Amino acid sequence: MKTSDYTISFLVDQTPKEAFEAINNVRGWWSETIEGSTHKLNDEFRYRHEDIHDSKQKLVEFIPDKKVVWLVTDSKLSFIKHKDEWTNTRISFEIERKGDMTQIRFTHLGLVPEVECYDSCSGGWSYYLNQSLLPLITTGTGRPDKKEKK
Repeated sequence: MKTSDYTISFLVDQTPKEAFEAINNVRGWWSETIEGSTHKLNDEFRYRHEDIHDSKQKLVEFIPDKKVVWLVTDSKLSFIKHKDEWTNTRISFEIERKGDMTQIRFTHLGLVPEVECYDSCSGGWSYYLNQSLLPLITTGTGRPDKKEKK
């Protein structure tokens, strides 16, 4: 039986270059508190959401205007039994011209229905991709997690 990695695709009017730039502006759509760099091969960054999610990603594939892949090198998800479930999974963004549109295909390789965080994590990705990355690409404004005000 083949398991299905979480995948979502959407079409936009913007160019592959515009989509690629928005995807790599991780602070513009995932979280303003990203630590590290997200713009070239071998860059590493850390995402934290309260005490619920802490993960480190490394850019392991970076093809301008076509594809970017992050390898999750470390993770701690506080709400599940196996807290490191994301470790060694890959997060992929593939960009392709389809007629006069640009298709973005997101896949979290290793996030399959059999893993404990699938429902919560796929729901989280659905939110960030549809409600934040998509508007960042199409309007220039995403809805990332905000920095806490002190």
